[in-house]
Amino acid sequence: MTSDCHKGGPDDALLDAARDCILAVGWRRTTLTDVARRAGVSRMTIYRRWPDTQTLLSDLMTREWSGVVEAAGLGAGSSALDRLTDGVPATARALRSNDLFRKIIDVDPELLLPYLLTRRGRSQDAVLGLLEQAIGAGQKDGSVRAGDPAVLARTVLLAAHGFVLSGETMVDEGLTVDDLDAELRALTERYLAR
Repeated sequence: MTSDCHKGGPDDALLDAARDCILAVGWRRTTLTDVARRAGVSRMTIYRRWPDTQTLLSDLMTREWSGVVEAAGLGAGSSALDRLTDGVPATARALRSNDLFRKIIDVDPELLLPYLLTRRGRSQDAVLGLLEQAIGAGQKDGSVRAGDPAVLARTVLLAAHGFVLSGETMVDEGLTVDDLDAELRALTERYLAR
């Protein structure tokens, strides 16, 4: 199965092969040789582009998560605030249900720790850029409160991290992930509204 966020770039067939390998056996058991074999190319083709599996993983995660965020969008409401309050929980849902994300969470969750504890990744920066742009638009149309768009965007992203990564741990009888997503929507709306 290939990614839903296939971009058609020169590395996509190789990234698709890496994605398929990870879905089959997890990241720790995937080698660059496995990726080359699955892609039908020589090992040197892979090694010329990515010197190690971590570099390949970084590019794959950037493509995958950015594609998920773009596909989920920031909603289609009449104001920027409406688009944000619809888009943030939609993106959280899309990430939680993404096959690659699920496999990493289930088999290799430690791969995500650097992006949560020590540094931001390219996909996080891309999401922050989209959020800042939407918040700025909301400040212009009067639907989003005043404040530094960078600070507001980072706060929304930090809140959303918990819903994406830990939301399912908060589900039990009588409380669904949809209930939590409704609260993420309310949290986003109340935090950003004028």
